Amino acid sequence: MDSGAPNLTELDQLAAETGSLTGRKHLLSLTVENKPGVLARIAGLFSRRGFNIDTLAVGPTEDPNFSRMTITIDGAKHPIDQVTKQLNKLINVVKLRDMEPRETTAREMALFKVSAPVESRHEIMQFAEIFRGRVVDVSRKSMTVEVTGPADKIEAFERMVRPHGLIEMVRTGEVALGRSPADS
Repeated sequence: MDSGAPNLTELDQLAAETGSLTGRKHLLSLTVENKPGVLARIAGLFSRRGFNIDTLAVGPTEDPNFSRMTITIDGAKHPIDQVTKQLNKLINVVKLRDMEPRETTAREMALFKVSAPVESRHEIMQFAEIFRGRVVDVSRKSMTVEVTGPADKIEAFERMVRPHGLIEMVRTGEVALGRSPADS
């Protein structure tokens, strides 16, 4: 008897069947030529494939001829192998790594502007201290706090200050480097 409900496929089964979904966040690190239009071509590739980029951070490297892009996408929603193959074909992409979270040091920075009347400033400053953040601006009605760390730390700080009145927030997106081997 068919109840009319669709048969649900577990994510593990889907990964085994397709070989391309891992169910984890993918942190892609791209070294690209530092030229106009490279970011647009890479973003266009993701867009054409229907991918949503969760975070994107771009900046210079130790060599001014190259930039590093760190892109995070949800591996549970998108098959990653096709897009990485296409990224590798782009002429301006010098190196591409799908970084393993356990082998990566990743950080992001966020600024939080929080409503801070005199009676709640002490508590907000305590939250900043607990999260190793720092107050970077104060006005009569608000405080701006900078927090740096893994994405879950940023999200935890947001949950703590939101009840005080989160006026504005901005996050950089993750940047990451591979961890060094323990014996080096």
